Amino acid sequence: MTKWRTLLLATIGFNFSFLIWFSFAPFTGPMAEEFGLSLAEIGILASAAIWLAPFGRILTGWLSDRFGAPTVFAIVLGYVGVFSMASAFAQSYTVFFVERLIVATAGITFVIGIQHVSEWFDEETLGTAEGVYAGVGNAGAAGGALILPRVFPTDWSGPLFQTNWRAAFFYTGVVSILLAIAYYTLGEAAKSEQKRQATKESASFEGWFYTATRYGTVVLALAYVMTFGLELSMNGWLATYYREGFDTQNLVLASTFAATFSVAAGLLRPIGGYVSDLLARKEKNILPIFTGRYREQWTFVSLCFVVLTMFGMTLAGLSGQVLLAVGAGFLVGMGCAFAEGAIFAQVPAMFPDSSGAVAGVVGGVGTVGGIVYPLVYAAPFLANLHLGYSIVAVSMLPIVLLAAWVFQPHVATRATTDGFVGTETDAGSVAADD
Repeated sequence: MTKWRTLLLATIGFNFSFLIWFSFAPFTGPMAEEFGLSLAEIGILASAAIWLAPFGRILTGWLSDRFGAPTVFAIVLGYVGVFSMASAFAQSYTVFFVERLIVATAGITFVIGIQHVSEWFDEETLGTAEGVYAGVGNAGAAGGALILPRVFPTDWSGPLFQTNWRAAFFYTGVVSILLAIAYYTLGEAAKSEQKRQATKESASFEGWFYTATRYGTVVLALAYVMTFGLELSMNGWLATYYREGFDTQNLVLASTFAATFSVAAGLLRPIGGYVSDLLARKEKNILPIFTGRYREQWTFVSLCFVVLTMFGMTLAGLSGQVLLAVGAGFLVGMGCAFAEGAIFAQVPAMFPDSSGAVAGVVGGVGTVGGIVYPLVYAAPFLANLHLGYSIVAVSMLPIVLLAAWVFQPHVATRATTDGFVGTETDAGSVAADD
């Protein structure tokens, strides 16, 4: 039963991490009013939520391999909780911005949980387990959008705060600290001491650099830019988009519209992992051009779907019908979910003894989309708020083309040994050193 407890613990921890990560999104209106922020500055705030994630994920992925997920997860949840509580008292926007920047590192817990789950589940069910973990975890953004503005409404008047967003940041910080204690107390690093030692010994810098530069790692990292990075950008932006793009001034209604994307992007993710597992088990081809590369075929299909739905977002927005735009957003979230589940079904299957390090690279690089895309959505030179989605879709095309090259059978068979830097000989020296 320990592996199911691990999955449950990791999922709850990441779900709440996602909630606290984007807990600012439902309150951008009142925060902008109090601190005097422009629409472009709100876009910067949404982008800033991702700034520390790339390096943080790369580092914590390696640390999880080295020291075990329970310890690292507990440390992150602990300091995130402290700074979330502190941000509730900030009077200066500069202080507030820095404190929320630190709170936003809650997103680095993703790779910790990925590593933790991979230490307990076998390859045959790994994609499904990782999909459940990440999917339900990602839905924390929807939970934040749906729950926080209702628990902390505009007319909030509590014992400590008269402002709803300050109360939300304080009490979510308290919960984060409590979860940190629970994770450290209940978590076990791996299913056996032998597995724990194998993972720990692979956590050298040479081993990390080698795996980080393989074709498989690089293409999955870039694919994660256009899927999870996209998801991050939408989580921080859509409430503002539905409010400003369609003159929907009701804070709860705009957040509810935004939550439909987060629900799709989160709760449908296990399907992406399950389909990847299923195609691999049944050895079923769905794209003849990648014959025999079953997981790669599903990943490629889902990446193409993401691009098409982003063009659909622009068309739906230009129609002026908010419900059509909400529906298009749901389809984008569905594409993200399928692709993310497919990608992280491949990661631990490729590198079973370095899953934390590789997940850190893929997850860390992937967050770059969350930094860049909000700046495109809110760019002042655009004629309207709807065009940014198509610009982002065009920027995704080179990644899809790179995936098409790497997923070819003669390239894919060596994607874990051939890389952009270093040679296969290096792998032997790394293994010997370890």
